[in-house]
Amino acid sequence: MLHEGESLSAFVEMAAVQAARRRKAQEAFLARGRASLAQARRSGEFYAADEVLDGMRERLQARLKAPRKVATAKGK
Repeated sequence: MLHEGESLSAFVEMAAVQAARRRKAQEAFLARGRASLAQARRSGEFYAADEVLDGMRERLQARLKAPRKVATAKGK
């Protein structure tokens, strides 16, 4: 659905640009993963998925328990 005042060509152009950005991000993600795997193979240092996920859960829980900073307006 086009927004008011938006042309079909502008919509198609925006969709193509967004698709290209997603594709570029996916390619970068895969490249980082492949590089990480190659490094792990060279070093022999691997981590079990459960270990990694447990560590991520712990970090998340710590972050959720931490007091939140409240933004204040200057001069008030």
